[in-house]
Amino acid sequence: MHMAMVIGGGVVLLGLFLLFGKLWGEAQPDYGIAAKLFVPVWLAVALVNMWVGVTKAGYSVRDELPILVLVFAVPALLALLIAWRVAR
Repeated sequence: MHMAMVIGGGVVLLGLFLLFGKLWGEAQPDYGIAAKLFVPVWLAVALVNMWVGVTKAGYSVRDELPILVLVFAVPALLALLIAWRVAR
């Protein structure tokens, strides 16, 4: 359940980045740059989530690594899909 909540939080954060891309875009919304900026920020958040799982929850890095990949990949792939779709 925690993993789904973190992924959902990533999608919400992506939505906020896209909102700021719309608000700060000059004549046209700049969704592509907002989505590309989201990816490294989300990587940092996912790594912090993994660190908490290892240090506080007692999981090993080996246990947390597949979760890190999934938690990072779903919102990041969505962001890259949006960036690709907007660039066309």
